[in-house]
Amino acid sequence: MQTVLGANGQIAEELTRYLHDNVTHDIRLVSRNPSKVHDTDQLVKADLTDAGATAAAVAGSDIAYLTVGLPLDSALWERQFPVMMANTIAACQEHGTKLVFFDNTYMYPRTAAPQVEDTPFEPVGRKAAVRARIANMLLAEMDAGTIEAVIGRAPEFYGPGKTKSLTNSAVFDRIKQGKRPVVPISAHTTRTLIWTPDASRGLGLLGNTPDAYGQTWHLPVDPERLTYEDMIGVAAQVTGRRIRHTTVPAAVFKLGGLFDQGVKEAAELLPRYHSDNIFDSTKFTTRFPDFKTTTYRQGITEILGG
Repeated sequence: MQTVLGANGQIAEELTRYLHDNVTHDIRLVSRNPSKVHDTDQLVKADLTDAGATAAAVAGSDIAYLTVGLPLDSALWERQFPVMMANTIAACQEHGTKLVFFDNTYMYPRTAAPQVEDTPFEPVGRKAAVRARIANMLLAEMDAGTIEAVIGRAPEFYGPGKTKSLTNSAVFDRIKQGKRPVVPISAHTTRTLIWTPDASRGLGLLGNTPDAYGQTWHLPVDPERLTYEDMIGVAAQVTGRRIRHTTVPAAVFKLGGLFDQGVKEAAELLPRYHSDNIFDSTKFTTRFPDFKTTTYRQGITEILGG
């Protein structure tokens, strides 16, 4: 039995497809309101902030994947993410279940230095502090040998379906709708984006590779480095039309944050767009040389239906 905790988002759905097609049909999907991806999926309604419900949801699982996402709300993150992580760790320890944690990069330094698996955490802002806290909670248990776990870390998403990211909503979704894309802060800094199906396939592969455990892995990304201007250029080639973009400076986001809580919450993440973002997944691609990573051109073509 392999169990996906937080089974509503794009990452969880793609992970479920990978597990079903490559590993097992014995899959349990857990969330407040789970829905089947395949007829054989088992559904369990559970609130992961409830320790008993989490333990019951994990019971009988060989591997549990923690893929929970929450809206960009700092107070909500502070209340729920540490509790969910503590409950999941305790449940896996109780039942002898391996844990695979889907992590992000919010706690990394906001610099142009390449990000690797042992890059020290330097969280700035409430959401970054929460992400550092929950990663460190699991790392401490891994170091102590009290749990068999692996961390798969991903940079910002882009992708098909219901993928949620600033890049999807501000750039590719707007292009698809025939609107002018909006670029945060700078169109000329290098970005690293991960194609959501690649992130999910990579996570499932790590979870089913015994020697991957006890480590942190950067999930696989296209090694080509593009700016937003480059990506919009690819989109223009795919769609066969000229695409102009608008760059939105930080001051506009700051002003918008006075009137819109969502803009205010997103503003914490904006400093990372001032400098290049170089997320290095060499460790993963070296260990798994046959893994086929989606190129930006392939991904953008799929999103835009080219």
